[in-house]
Amino acid sequence: MDIRFQNLGPEHWKAQVMLAPACQGEDILHQCPELDKAAPWLAVAPARRDFQGKNGELALFHGHPDLPVPRVLAVGLGPREKADAAVLRKAVAAAVQRCREQGFASILLPEPALARLPGGPERLVEESVCAALLALYRFTMLKKAEADEPVDPQWLALGFDGQSVPDGAHAAARRGERAAGAICLARDLANMPANLLPPEALARRAAELAKECGFTCTILESDALAEQGMGALLAVGQGSARPPCLVVLEHAPQGHEQEKPLIFVGKGLTFDTGGICLKPAANMQQMKCDMSGAAAVLAAIAALAREDAPRRVVGLLACAENMPGGRAMRPGDVVRAASGDSVEIVNTDAEGRLALCDALAYAQKQWTPAAVVDIATLTGACAVALGTEVAGLFCDDAALAERIVAAGGACGENYWQLPLWKPYAESLKSEVADICHMGPREGGAINAALFLQHFLQKGVRWAHLDIAGVDWNAKKTPLCPVGASGFGARTLLELARGGVQ
Repeated sequence: MDIRFQNLGPEHWKAQVMLAPACQGEDILHQCPELDKAAPWLAVAPARRDFQGKNGELALFHGHPDLPVPRVLAVGLGPREKADAAVLRKAVAAAVQRCREQGFASILLPEPALARLPGGPERLVEESVCAALLALYRFTMLKKAEADEPVDPQWLALGFDGQSVPDGAHAAARRGERAAGAICLARDLANMPANLLPPEALARRAAELAKECGFTCTILESDALAEQGMGALLAVGQGSARPPCLVVLEHAPQGHEQEKPLIFVGKGLTFDTGGICLKPAANMQQMKCDMSGAAAVLAAIAALAREDAPRRVVGLLACAENMPGGRAMRPGDVVRAASGDSVEIVNTDAEGRLALCDALAYAQKQWTPAAVVDIATLTGACAVALGTEVAGLFCDDAALAERIVAAGGACGENYWQLPLWKPYAESLKSEVADICHMGPREGGAINAALFLQHFLQKGVRWAHLDIAGVDWNAKKTPLCPVGASGFGARTLLELARGGVQ
């Protein structure tokens, strides 16, 4: 769906349907006075009085079909004091889905109506555009087209009351468009079956996007991983016929090549059987999403390159497939990580931290980072603790943690900070190696984060995002169908756009 702009005021707006956001208990004509000129017929529509503006309520009103705006879709936001960006996102998404169901090819969203809501007009323009595009997401590339499948609207126009579109509003709409593109890319990658997206295919996709968007991509295959001493990442992938790799991405626009980079590290397990410690069969098909962290990193870097964001950003995708083959790592094995530490493996289903620790060590060898943020579907313990609507955040740097919470909260990706409780590090001591890669079941998410922190040099700013539980949408919502959520891509994008203080 294209994003367009219409100016010159309501009397010049044209679309098959106009969205009219309205708060509960307030007359829609008072909230959207633009309707007097864009759709004057609504004033005499008796059914208008039936619309109450409750959160999630939608009401479609019809005028004469030959009018420039022949329909109005009233969109309920609930009580005004609760009508924030999160409410608006869901409301716009639900409205756009209704438009698709009705077969409308063109939609108009009046910018003045957004400007009357709390949150700032430019931010709400960005959120509305992003929500409208996410509402139409469907993963259909592997299915035959269905004859009765509704067709997406061709365009959504933002209507402005003035001679021209304000530069800030135009830029905000484009930001929303790119944010939605990043999330949809992350969803596409994570929804792709593992037989069609093994580690080498994910690396190839990254290389294709690098050429398309203008960032650099280097792929370290098995020999290069061995040269770098990445015994932990190699161990994760050694049971599979598909070799592991580390994909190195860099967006360094002109004038920013020498600055300290913001480094994103993503877990890229294209499938996780658990290895020798085999997972239960139930829902194992969702383990194709165990590379959601890497998908978020790749999607964010691609979006930053497309908009030529003035910030140097590096992305590392630690890619492997964890399989129970004849060469698979075993409980009790000891491997040498890129940091030089020997690591005792006690459960092969705790493989993500092994892949990440080598990527974290590599990041610090190659660059002096402004900050390092890793993102991973790391522990079921985090999902048990926090559920399916909020991700775990581990960070000892108060300013960085605050920035991540703010960036995620602004775009609907919520985080809850959990403690890096130092006494628990005692449980990672090993009798046979420098460190054991797994502690007890209790506090499992904290133990995993402490293991990763072991590989951070003193003074390096670092945050760990555990997105287990939020990477998969088990029930469709206006913003996401059943399947991969793309969670984290927009947080990383916002972090890079806003800088790290």
